[in-house]
Amino acid sequence: MNLLFFKLKEVLSSVLPIIVTVIILNFTIAPLDVSLIIRFFIGAVLIILGLAIFLCGVDIGISPIGNSFGSTIIKTNKLWIVVIAIFIVGFFVSIAEPSLRILASQVDFVTSSVISKESIVVIASIGVGTMLSLGFVRILYNIPINKVFTILYSIIFILALFTSREFLAISFDASGSTTGAMTIPFILALAHSVSAMKSDSKASEEDSFGLVGIASTGAIMTVMIMSIISKTDASTVSLEYNDPIFTSIFSPFIQQIAPTTIEVILALLPIVIIFLVFQIFSFKLSRKTIRKIVMGLVFAFIGFVLFLVGVNGGFMEMGVAIGYGVATLENKVYLVIVGFFLGFATVLAEPSVYVLIHQIEDVTSGYIKRKVVLIPLAIAVGTATALSMVRILVPGIQLWHYLLPGYVISLVMSYFVPKLFVGIAFDSGGVAAGPMTITFILAFTRGAAEAAEGANVLVDGFGMIAMVALAPLIALQILGFIFKVKSKNGGIEYSDE
Repeated sequence: MNLLFFKLKEVLSSVLPIIVTVIILNFTIAPLDVSLIIRFFIGAVLIILGLAIFLCGVDIGISPIGNSFGSTIIKTNKLWIVVIAIFIVGFFVSIAEPSLRILASQVDFVTSSVISKESIVVIASIGVGTMLSLGFVRILYNIPINKVFTILYSIIFILALFTSREFLAISFDASGSTTGAMTIPFILALAHSVSAMKSDSKASEEDSFGLVGIASTGAIMTVMIMSIISKTDASTVSLEYNDPIFTSIFSPFIQQIAPTTIEVILALLPIVIIFLVFQIFSFKLSRKTIRKIVMGLVFAFIGFVLFLVGVNGGFMEMGVAIGYGVATLENKVYLVIVGFFLGFATVLAEPSVYVLIHQIEDVTSGYIKRKVVLIPLAIAVGTATALSMVRILVPGIQLWHYLLPGYVISLVMSYFVPKLFVGIAFDSGGVAAGPMTITFILAFTRGAAEAAEGANVLVDGFGMIAMVALAPLIALQILGFIFKVKSKNGGIEYSDE
């Protein structure tokens, strides 16, 4: 109960800024329908409860499975077993990721199923599984992380030359959404358990980070390849904003319960099967540990259902309505300002961000404090969201105008910043784009794109997550550079060698 209370407190304090923002906007520049507001509050309560229960489930069920799995496969000393096993686990964990499913639902809805939800989820998950395997090979063979990112992003930008504008935004968004509340704890647990087995403690510390960033690139590449091979044309799809179709307060939630329950069962089932198979043949965990893990999986299931029902029943609808309302105001500066504030507040609401900053503090034995990471992260995400609003308002600005120089800068910086911060920065990019960003900020951006004259919902409504994933790469590497300079001035020569 203590854990649940702690998670409730953490999630409540995180979601509260979004609720307060909505109330302020309702009474100032974006008045909203009363029934929509009531549904938003019901959705917010379900999200708070669901996320708190889900995170408890991750702590006591999912993460221990990740730890056991990582330490078990590494003992086989057979590379091909490690690669295949990590791919399978990475694929199924990604399929169960709430953020990816929410993004895929929005893409499916906006494109009228021309790009189906299932295709995005499966293709992106294949990429995550593949890159997760590559990430473990990197750890095992001590391949420098900056060189790996340079090669991966070079491939991505070559693929981008052949990818349509619509898929460019969706593919980069997919990278951020694959690393959310489910995958972050699992991947971090895997990375920590494998790197902890290294005899070199410094290398072990550095290798605890960076795997999330590498896994994220897989989703970008596979969605781009899908675009190039399938030649799916979603450019003709159009969507006009309509006032909320539900007049009933509870109908949207009730209608979501049955399909969401089935969806969550299908999402979690592969993880349960993998756990059972490994328990029978390898883990050999005690009954007490098994009971705890099973309880965690039940918590994850209940929390997952509540969270998704809350998101689909009212929370996401509010994001679209606010984005549309603010974008129709005569003074467009409001859209940029509201975008910055929402981005800043939302990243403070991301549960996976707290998972990462806790791990950073633990792994570095407290010399990198949580607040030192959190504040630049929030400023970076706020700036990224504001720049996304500028892109919607100015038709001449395209997504790659931001992404290309942004990634070039971050990759160049990776050769001058301590490797520990390179790993943290690339992990933070994926972590910042968690369930809160996917549900609320993406919906807000979509609503703004629907209202803005000359904007395209597919081209401009997506791509915001890509910006949110990029900004921390630069912000946290600047932090790393400052740390390096301060260490040097204090007489401590930081070396990666």
